[in-house]
Amino acid sequence: MDPSLAFSASTDQPIERSGCEPRLGGELRERAVWVDESICIGCRYCAHVAGNTFVVEPHLGRSRAIRQDGDSTECIQEAIDTCPVDCIHWVPFEELDTLRSDLIRQDLQPRPRG
Repeated sequence: MDPSLAFSASTDQPIERSGCEPRLGGELRERAVWVDESICIGCRYCAHVAGNTFVVEPHLGRSRAIRQDGDSTECIQEAIDTCPVDCIHWVPFEELDTLRSDLIRQDLQPRPRG
């Protein structure tokens, strides 16, 4: 397939937004994945199962969702199911900014490494 075809696509039609689009593009989902870092124990299970979606933040030692379109819904759900402290949740996209703000105000301390 010729990559230049992407530039010849018609842009006459306005893009309809549903409000369910992931912020980083990719598969349309009705919900976003969120890690409540305040209760995360840093076990890394989610990052092993869905490594394109979750990473363990190196300073705090807690898991974080870095991409909403990194893995399939099934793979993310498997990662959620492996969490021993139930800190990963599906939430409406509209709640992400509020959840991030709430988390920042908690002033989390780094987890001890061990």
